Amino acid sequence: MVSVERLPAAACRWRCDPDSLGFETTAELESPGKILGQEEAVEALSFGLKNRFRGNNIFVRGLSGFGRMALIHQAIRDIANGLSVVPDYAYVCNFDEPSKPRLLSLPAGRGREFCQAMEEFATFVETELPAYLNSDLVKSRQKQLIESAQVNLKQLGEPLDTKLTEAGLTLIPMQVGQNMVPMILPVIEGKAVGFDELQKMRLEGRMPEEDFKALTEKISSFEQELAALGEQFTTVQLQLEESVRQLFADEATHYVEKRLGLIKSRFVLPEVTGFLDEILHDLITRRLHSESIDFATLYRVNLVSSRGAREQAPVISVANPTLINLVGTIDGDIIPGTNLTRSDHLSIKPGALLDANGGFLIMEAREIISEPGAWSVLLRTLRSGMFELTQLDPFGMWNVGRLKPEPIPVDIKVILVGDPETHYLLDQYEPRFANLFKVLADFNDTIKRDASGFDAYSRVLARLAESDGLKPFRKDAVAMLIEHGARICSQGDRLTSRFGRISDVAREASFIAGENAHSEVQAEDVVLSIQHSRDRANLPSRRFQRLIADSTILIDVKGEVIGQVNGLAVTSAGPLVYGFPTRITATIGPGHAGVINIERESDLSGSIHTKGFMILSGLFRHVLRLDHPMAFSSSIAFEQSYGGIDGDSASGAEFCCLLSALTNTALRQDLAMTGAIDQKGHILPIGAVTEKVEGYYDACCSLGLTGTQGVIIPRSNSDELMLRLDVVDAIDQGRFHVYPVSRIEQAVELFMGIPFGDLDNPEAGSVLAVARQKAHDYWKSAMKHGGEE
Repeated sequence: MVSVERLPAAACRWRCDPDSLGFETTAELESPGKILGQEEAVEALSFGLKNRFRGNNIFVRGLSGFGRMALIHQAIRDIANGLSVVPDYAYVCNFDEPSKPRLLSLPAGRGREFCQAMEEFATFVETELPAYLNSDLVKSRQKQLIESAQVNLKQLGEPLDTKLTEAGLTLIPMQVGQNMVPMILPVIEGKAVGFDELQKMRLEGRMPEEDFKALTEKISSFEQELAALGEQFTTVQLQLEESVRQLFADEATHYVEKRLGLIKSRFVLPEVTGFLDEILHDLITRRLHSESIDFATLYRVNLVSSRGAREQAPVISVANPTLINLVGTIDGDIIPGTNLTRSDHLSIKPGALLDANGGFLIMEAREIISEPGAWSVLLRTLRSGMFELTQLDPFGMWNVGRLKPEPIPVDIKVILVGDPETHYLLDQYEPRFANLFKVLADFNDTIKRDASGFDAYSRVLARLAESDGLKPFRKDAVAMLIEHGARICSQGDRLTSRFGRISDVAREASFIAGENAHSEVQAEDVVLSIQHSRDRANLPSRRFQRLIADSTILIDVKGEVIGQVNGLAVTSAGPLVYGFPTRITATIGPGHAGVINIERESDLSGSIHTKGFMILSGLFRHVLRLDHPMAFSSSIAFEQSYGGIDGDSASGAEFCCLLSALTNTALRQDLAMTGAIDQKGHILPIGAVTEKVEGYYDACCSLGLTGTQGVIIPRSNSDELMLRLDVVDAIDQGRFHVYPVSRIEQAVELFMGIPFGDLDNPEAGSVLAVARQKAHDYWKSAMKHGGEE
């Protein structure tokens, strides 16, 4: 027999020496200003951040639980500490096509200054310009034009006026509204009397009816001659109107040009000069006599992107990357009394894509691909290098006059953060993804279990204590948290880099320390925190142990039984994993059905478990090495299992169970086994070995420890063991045992207590010799009953 050495207690849990950490408490440490323990990923991130080549956007894969957004921000500050080089952008009115606002580009940092200048100009147009045009200076010039027109009218009417004078009448130009109207009036007692006064004199008897009638007829006789002068009077009137209009235009032009000249002298840019000239033309030709409300808003500027010339490149994180948050909106004001809306260049409100221009935009990959329209807009912007804002009214509910602002050139470095599954889906099913996100910063979910890893944990805990106001952590508490990180990781020489789970335990440990009046977090506080987190989530485990204790679930942890073995499985409750034993049984007899997997036949077997079962059949052929067909029927089942079974970690135990049934040799029930097999008999590593060992230990405790119980595990998994302290104590005291094996023969000998036998020439009485003889007997029986060779 090949002896199998039990693992000593020291090998069942790796321990971190607190004195190796180099400090007493985390209060002595500085918070890390960078990502620790991920050199390769940081190098990839550095390359992606430093270059601005199109398409070299970054996908940060992994990094869950790191506080990754804060760390990426820090990496950007450290790696890409450059200045913003993009100009300021502003939308202005397009006077020829108001639905297509124009884009002005200004030197970086000058946008706000220009916007303020145009705001002051709009106020000038609203207040100072009307006041000037209504000033005494302009009014006096307008009066001169009117008086000149009156003179012209009088000169035109002088011939007629002479006749009228001789007839006791006179021609008076009267101002009626904006027009000059000549009227013939009688002269009585040296004074021109209007028609209303004549009527009054007649009614009061001061003018006889005959005189009134004669006077009226005399006026009528001259009105026909006056009508002949009407065309000439109209020409004079039109000339007056044009002169007054030109007066206001000239005065406004002269007055406004001075103001615009000041702005031009401050912004010596062709774009600005052209825009200001358009304002002057629009104001004089379209708006000067317009009665539209607040037309001066057309001259205001909508500054949509502005950064100081010495400002750092922007770093924008978008937690909710909806289409509106990314692109922005074009607001619409409801027109009073209608269901219509109106928009102009001032209604444009850009989003994060423009805010991040010249800098960095950070988003969660899953968030943006789940938002309708947002993903397509992001890729289109990155591909074209142009930011284009459109009005969002897909169903035409608001009758919005569609604005089509001029696109803005953008230079954005996008950093998507996601898990491996999301990256795989995008890489496989999004054809544009690979060309636009060429840099992959792949953060491992583990770091090395060495001095650098210990330093990373210590400094992360120092930062956590500082940021969350926790108590300082003593070195023994940090060591215990490092050990917990090794347990979560379940890989030899590695620690988990998912600091989110470690941080949760650390926060609760700080709370427990406060409850226990500890000024610093101690190792015992961490142990209690870990235990409490398990207790809150281990209801399935407690229920299982109760069912074992009252024999509802049948598990034997002592004695020997033929064709029965304890396998090990796991279940999860959130992030926590719990192990538990499961009874595996096998029966065998003559026949031709081969090995029947009852789980598979009842559709409860997963593909991996089925594969493991097929490998088990191959191993049977390898060890039996019969010179005739195998002629037996056997079945194997997981008893009291009514859900799906998957995974191949029970294939080693299944082989032992079948071999026991074939050889009619009992198996020890105080042992449980986990481990996969290959067709040559090697024991292969499996997952959750720590939890499986603990699960069987708990079951043994529920039914009573005997001192002989233990678990057979793959030797390749022994470095991963991070057993609970109570299990380690039991092993140290000889009350529980762990047996690492590398081949199936070792496991069989542990279970049966007899030699397995040499594959080429098994000795008499060995397991293999009995198995081959039994298989031969089954074949002979099958042949006797009409079986075919």
